[in-house]
Amino acid sequence: MGSRKSVITFGMVAIPIAMSAATQDNDIHFNQLHKEDGSRIRYKKTCANCGKEITSEDIVKGFEYDKDQYVVVTDEEIEKIKTEKEKSIQILHFAQLNQISPVYYEKTYSAAPEPGGEKAFELLRAALMAEQKVAIGKTVIGTRDTLMAIIPREDGILISTMLYQDEVRELPRRAEKPAVDEAELNMAKLLINSMDTPFDPSKYKDEYQEKLRALIEAKISGKAVVAAEPQKPGKIIDLMEALKASVERAQKEKQLA
Repeated sequence: MGSRKSVITFGMVAIPIAMSAATQDNDIHFNQLHKEDGSRIRYKKTCANCGKEITSEDIVKGFEYDKDQYVVVTDEEIEKIKTEKEKSIQILHFAQLNQISPVYYEKTYSAAPEPGGEKAFELLRAALMAEQKVAIGKTVIGTRDTLMAIIPREDGILISTMLYQDEVRELPRRAEKPAVDEAELNMAKLLINSMDTPFDPSKYKDEYQEKLRALIEAKISGKAVVAAEPQKPGKIIDLMEALKASVERAQKEKQLA
């Protein structure tokens, strides 16, 4: 998507911004083919009444208010009832960054100030960063009120769309928690601390996609697909012994890094 212009509003302050998608899809995608002759499978939209194939230009939005009774609503009419306030991102309140469960975050955008909004944008970013807070706001996107979290970063602001509570499934609660003794807990803490390094996203890559790409290239060049080496299942050993062994290995790996 290109950038989407909006305005962040709170109190008497209005900050013009441009939002652009902060993520992209790099996955390998497959097409569906007819097994018999290898031809591409295509889907057609047809009218339930006359059977005629139709294009997107022939389609309008209809709401079924009674059995087989529809009222047509145009995109222009949907936009017409939006006020300027609803088109802007209205900040409702501020909250501690760590108060929000990640399950509520949906899609993330990068925000940048539009001309004239640079000073106010930086003031908001710096104040949020200093207080370790996020702004919770809402705006109308398409046909629904969309909750948003305005998240400060060292080098800018991210805006994440959020799910409503009724869209998030209740996380299962365990009936009981097994007892953990202090020695086990200390060993687990030691393991965590021995593997503690700053998060650097450049260190991670989708290794399985690389293997999949190699598989595709091998098939294109007519080579045989080689099966992965079977791995022996790990031995189940005493929890404390496993933790100790894990700590030793993590410490060795840290020394070699």
